[in-house]
Amino acid sequence: MAFVVAKIAAGPLRIRGQEVGSRNVGLDGVENNSLGAYSSRKSLEVLAAEVGFGGGRLRLSRPQRGAAVRGSPVRALETLAHPSASDQQSLGELTRNDFPILKQEIDGNKLVYLDNAATSQKPVAVLNALKEYYEGYNSNVHRGIHTLSSKATDEYENARSRVSKFINAPSHADVVFTRNATEAINLVAYTWALSNMQRGDEIVLSVAEHHSNLVPWQLVAEKVGVVLKFATLTEDETVDIEQLKRLISNRTKLVAIHHVSNTLGSINPVKDIIEWAHKYGAKVLLDACQSVPHMRVDVQDLDVDFLVASSHKMCGPTGIGFLYGRSEILELMPPWMGGGEMIADVYLDHSTYANPPARFEAGTPAIGEAIGLGAAVEYLTRIGIDRIHAYEMELSKYLYDSLSALPEVKIYGPAPGARGENRAALCAFNVAGVHATDIATLLDMEHGIAIRSGHHCTQPLHRHLNIDYSARASLYFYNTKEEVDKFISGLKGSIEFFKSYH
Repeated sequence: MAFVVAKIAAGPLRIRGQEVGSRNVGLDGVENNSLGAYSSRKSLEVLAAEVGFGGGRLRLSRPQRGAAVRGSPVRALETLAHPSASDQQSLGELTRNDFPILKQEIDGNKLVYLDNAATSQKPVAVLNALKEYYEGYNSNVHRGIHTLSSKATDEYENARSRVSKFINAPSHADVVFTRNATEAINLVAYTWALSNMQRGDEIVLSVAEHHSNLVPWQLVAEKVGVVLKFATLTEDETVDIEQLKRLISNRTKLVAIHHVSNTLGSINPVKDIIEWAHKYGAKVLLDACQSVPHMRVDVQDLDVDFLVASSHKMCGPTGIGFLYGRSEILELMPPWMGGGEMIADVYLDHSTYANPPARFEAGTPAIGEAIGLGAAVEYLTRIGIDRIHAYEMELSKYLYDSLSALPEVKIYGPAPGARGENRAALCAFNVAGVHATDIATLLDMEHGIAIRSGHHCTQPLHRHLNIDYSARASLYFYNTKEEVDKFISGLKGSIEFFKSYH
């Protein structure tokens, strides 16, 4: 019978190998004050429950060298998925040690990073993946048979497969790597739209679109003569879905809509929109930059035609994003850029082109960035996207309620539900009589709190709201309610500071 020696040790809690907290059940040799010998996984689970890890799941790793009991190798306890209720920490508390940047101070204040809708921070798992690529197997992909090239190619394509699985795409070939979500939208605009739209056709959008999901369609309209139509907002400052449906007709060729607004925090009923658009034969492009990092997004369940997202908003590196497209649509789309990688055969007078996704990935791709994105997806998957969403709903309500208690503050977008549903964990707001940039500057200089100010790449939306700018605090799963409290305290102090000059 094999025996495993277990001991309780102070150290990081790990979820499937990723450090996410402050406790761990580890293993040690007999000589190191072990608590006893346990002959089965069940015994170890009992031990875990006894020390406060009720409901934990254990995973055994490879044998450790030099440690054995009665001739059987000792295997390290690597996973305890959930601490017991008595030792419960928030997801933010459990994960923030994975992000080295969050440990720093800004002018003597501990950094409070609340600018996640602009970009997220990167966990050690992603930083290590980039380091390992550049130090261990840096090479070009798809072009060599040597060991480094083979490994680089495998990891690059593994990243594509991870992204595909994360959004439940039918095939990894349905995922095209791009420079960012903006490029992904432009790819659709310059290939599918210019090939399939003509004068008089219509594209339906909303007034709340990010510039990246507006300007490309303006360029298509200039080139082809298509008509852009816009749904406005309801009284609670969400996209007027009934109006949007009325805008869709037999002339509509595309509906380009955001899933989650980066300014209003509102969450569109995109499955309903997609179903309605398909009744009229229109295609749907979903800007999922603010949803894929925060909630479960299933492209097959949504039945969406195109979806775009950015790596840097989901714990991955900058410089890479992706386009999901239905395989039957991608197959018919012409190339956008020409060069290496995207070809099948090249002659002096013509060329033939590779199948998707290679057809749309001309030249040497962002290999390290793709591998980093793959590591980010794996990290988020290990935590659990549903767990992330549930925690962020708590944060959403806490942030909204805390800001709402300040009489000088006007928040844009809908109120969250009783459990934080129907609103993302972000608030764009203004303080009466104070410029948003002044608020953001003082929070940074005096309190080490990072928020954003400006128009957040939604100038038409700001004009629709009759404002020129707003401040925005946006959270991710590594934030905590304590950080929200610090933000509110700092905001109160900033408001009082500016009041003293009036």
